[in-house]
Amino acid sequence: MKDIGLWQEEDWIAAIALVVLAAFLAVGAKIAVQKEPEFAGHPKGLYMLFFAEMWERFSYYGMRAILIFYLTQHWLFSDSKSTLIYGAYTALVYITPVLGGYLADRYLGQRKAVVFGGILLAAGHSLMAVEGVGGQDDPTINVFWAALAFIIVGSGFLKANISVMVGQLYKLTDVRRDPAYTIFYMGINVGAALGTILVAYLGQTIGWGFGFGLAGIGMLAGLVVFVLGKSALRGAGEAPAPLARGSEWLIYGIGVASVAVIWALVQYQDLIQTLLAVSGIALLLYVLYESFKLPKEPRERMFAILFLIALNPLFWGLFEQAGGSMNLFTDRFVDRSGVPAGIFQSINPIYIILFAPVFAALWQVLGRRGLEPSAPAKFGLALAQMGLANLVLVWGAEAYGVAAMTPVILVFAYYLFATTAELCLSPVGLSAMNRLAPRHLASLIMGAWFYMTAVGNFVAGKIGEATGGHDGAMSKQGLLDIYELFGWIAIGVAAAVLLLSPIVKRWMHLDTLRDDDAGRALAGQEELGEPQAAGIHPAPKP
Repeated sequence: MKDIGLWQEEDWIAAIALVVLAAFLAVGAKIAVQKEPEFAGHPKGLYMLFFAEMWERFSYYGMRAILIFYLTQHWLFSDSKSTLIYGAYTALVYITPVLGGYLADRYLGQRKAVVFGGILLAAGHSLMAVEGVGGQDDPTINVFWAALAFIIVGSGFLKANISVMVGQLYKLTDVRRDPAYTIFYMGINVGAALGTILVAYLGQTIGWGFGFGLAGIGMLAGLVVFVLGKSALRGAGEAPAPLARGSEWLIYGIGVASVAVIWALVQYQDLIQTLLAVSGIALLLYVLYESFKLPKEPRERMFAILFLIALNPLFWGLFEQAGGSMNLFTDRFVDRSGVPAGIFQSINPIYIILFAPVFAALWQVLGRRGLEPSAPAKFGLALAQMGLANLVLVWGAEAYGVAAMTPVILVFAYYLFATTAELCLSPVGLSAMNRLAPRHLASLIMGAWFYMTAVGNFVAGKIGEATGGHDGAMSKQGLLDIYELFGWIAIGVAAAVLLLSPIVKRWMHLDTLRDDDAGRALAGQEELGEPQAAGIHPAPKP
C-alpha cells in the first residue's frame, strides 16, 4: 500500500468520499430551508426525493458490498453457503416491492409507505451493526437474520414507491419530466458509489459494526430528509382515499408480521427455491391465460413480453455474481494493492454515471438513422456482453497464470462489459414492459418483470454456490471453470436471441401501437436506471 504523506491511499479515497458526501448534505440543507417552491428549475420536492433515495441507496449498496465477507469471515459460513444466502436475500429484496407497491397504490399512498419502509430499513441496517462474537453457534446470529428481514420488508415498502413520486410532481406533458428522472438517477448512482466506498472501507479495515453502522446512519439521514421535506412534495404520494386509522395500523401490523415470516424464510434457502419455482409457474400460466383472451396483436405483444422476461434469470444470475463470488474472487485472487475488495463494488455505479448518457445519445442517433436495434436484439447484445465479461476475466486470469495474483485491470474490464450489458437490457426491458403491456395488465407485467429479476438473483446464488465446489470452499480454478461455462452459455443464448429477434420484433407490432392500448398508465417509467445490486433498473422501479 502506498503512503501519501501521513495517510495511506485508501484513507485518501475515504476522505474524498466523505467530502463529497458532506457537500451533498450542505446542498440538501440549503434546498430544505429555502422558501421558494422550486430550485434550479425543478420542484423542491424532486431534491427531497433525490436525497432520500441517495441515502437509501448509500445504505443498501454499502451493506451489500461487504455482506459476503461478513458471512464468510464473521459468521463462518462456507463460500458456497454464503453465496446461496446472498442470492436468497437479494431475491427476496426484489420480490417484496410487488406487495409494497400494491398496498401503497390501493391504501397507504406512496409517501406513508416510504416512511414506513424507511423506518424498517433504518432498524435493519442498525441491527446489522450488532456483531456478537461470530460463528454460527453465536445466538446473536438470530439478530443478523432479523436485520436481513427488516431490510427485505423495508425495501418492499420503499423501493416500489419513492421513484413513482418523482413522476407525480409533474404533469404528463411537462417537458421537465425526463431531466427530473436524470437528476433522480444521478442521486441513485452517487449514493451507491459513495456507500460502497465508505461502508466497505470502514467495515473491512476498522470493523464490521462501523461499516454497517454507517449504513444505518445513512438510511436514517435519508428518512429524516424525506419526512422534513413533506411540504415540498405538494401532495405527491398521498393515499388515493382517506384511510381509517385502524385500517392504516393494520397494514403496518402486516408489515411487521412479514418481518417475522421473512426472518424464518431467509434461513431456509431451499424453501425459497421451491416457492420461487411454484409461484413462477403459476404466474406464467396466469399470464398465458390472460394473453389468450386478447385479440391477435395484443396477444402477440404479450408473447414478446414473455420472451424478454424469460431472459432475466440468466442475465441477472450472471450479473449478480458481482456482490457474491466476484467479490470473493477480488478479495482472494486479485492484486488489489491493499485496497479493500468491497470498494471495487463502486466501479459499476461509477461506470453507469459515465456511460448511461452515452448510451442514451447512441440510441437516439441510431434511431434517427433507422439503425437502432430492436428491444430483443438489445437483449441479445446484453447477454453477449455479459458472457464476454466472464470470458475476458477467465482468459486474462489464465494468461497471467492461475497460481499468480490476477491483475486488477481485469476486474475493471469485467465490470465494464457487465455495465454496458446492463445498459442494453435493464432500461430497455422496463421501457418495453411499459410500452407493450395492455393497460389493464400493466401492473401484472411489471410485477412479472421484477419477479423474474428476483429469480435471477436466486439463480446467482446457485451459480455462486457452484463456484465453491463439493467442499464449499472456492478455488480460483473452480471459479474460472464455472465462469467460463456460463460465459459460453450466455453467448450461445445471445446468438439464439439475435436470430429470433426479427420474429419477436414483429410480435411487438410497434407500427400499430397506440397510447390508448399500451400500459403507459405507470406514470414516470422512463428509460433511466438505478443500480440493481450494482446494476440498474429504470428510475421508477421498485
